[in-house]
Amino acid sequence: MERIINLNVNHECYEVVIHSCESLLDVLRIRLRLTGTKKGCNEGDCGACTVIMGGRAVNACLVLAVEADGEEILTVEGLAQGTRLHPLQEAFIKFGGFQCGFCTPGMLMSARALLDENPDPTEEEIRRGISGNLCRCTGYVKIVESIKEAAKIMSGGDLHDR
Repeated sequence: MERIINLNVNHECYEVVIHSCESLLDVLRIRLRLTGTKKGCNEGDCGACTVIMGGRAVNACLVLAVEADGEEILTVEGLAQGTRLHPLQEAFIKFGGFQCGFCTPGMLMSARALLDENPDPTEEEIRRGISGNLCRCTGYVKIVESIKEAAKIMSGGDLHDR
């Protein structure tokens, strides 16, 4: 069964015809061609598909697109402001918070949701905040350092002072 839904993705409005069983992940990647959100396990275990919906991090593979009707959604493509990277993206680059990069979009979105809720998290809170995101390349140390640095930047520090 087909249905029309309205999505606000990265501050742009879309009217999309979907099948009632389609996931938000598939709608983002296939219909809207926002391929930054990765399709990993498709079971909610890896976090590669993490987006922010209604202000909280969700696994897009577990959300039916019909559930996102009318919701405000932020994907990794919406983090940067034009050509200016978000502080999280800058910190991940500076501190090597990525390797192969496959988990990075989901990791960034989980970190963004965490910092929106808690602008000054402890290391334990950061680790808990990204606990739904699996990375097979790193030991998470550089990821946690990147998020700590982004929190400093976002609260008025300067990435380039370090």
